[in-house]
Amino acid sequence: MTTSSSKPKRNLPPGSSGSTRGPASYSRFIPREELGAFAAWSPDTLNSELDPGPASPTAAGTAPAADKAAVQAQLAAARQAGYQDGYRDGLVALDSFKQSYATQMSGQIGPLLQSFDAQLQALEQQMAQAVAQAAVLLARRVVRAEIDARPEQVAKVAEQAVNAVLQSARQIRVLVHPDDHALVAEGAAEALEGRGARLLPHPGIARGGCLVESDLGQIDARIEARWRQAAAVLGSELAWGDDSAAATDGA
Repeated sequence: MTTSSSKPKRNLPPGSSGSTRGPASYSRFIPREELGAFAAWSPDTLNSELDPGPASPTAAGTAPAADKAAVQAQLAAARQAGYQDGYRDGLVALDSFKQSYATQMSGQIGPLLQSFDAQLQALEQQMAQAVAQAAVLLARRVVRAEIDARPEQVAKVAEQAVNAVLQSARQIRVLVHPDDHALVAEGAAEALEGRGARLLPHPGIARGGCLVESDLGQIDARIEARWRQAAAVLGSELAWGDDSAAATDGA
């Protein structure tokens, strides 16, 4: 008859057997002091981690309002920063435009001003010449009127011309217009006799003047020569007998 052993079996970890043979198995228990804050896991733990539960009414109402205020503040700050950047960029662009426009206008106005200045100078010269010409024409008209009104003045001209002849001169002749012969003979008789000068009529001498000749040269006191000197002072070369401007002069 076979009998079975009644020895109690020891509690072994799962997967282990009382036999010393067979594959090696994990036989170490984790001491309690090494577990720390670990707790036993259950299916309810996973559900509680996935669903944190409803938020409190106070937090649910305050968070969106705070977020909205923060967003509005950020928008206002961004808008202000954009305005300042745009204003600064606008000033820079405006200054650049003004400089470019000034450079462009200087390039266009410079030649225009030079041309205008040249035209103005030419106009001033023309005006000056016109004024001088009018003055010369007026002076000639006055002289002619004076000769017609006071022909006896030719005697003074002849006297001055004779006195201008050198004292050593001989063979003095005074040539005058035939219409002035009697006036000079009467008005300058003393000067003519004092120098022994002869008074001769000459149709080539214009009224109002005379020509004094001697062995040492001549004194040109003709009205043409005297007028030429006077006109040269005014910057004009208008001849005494040039009546091309008679329509303007009226002389």
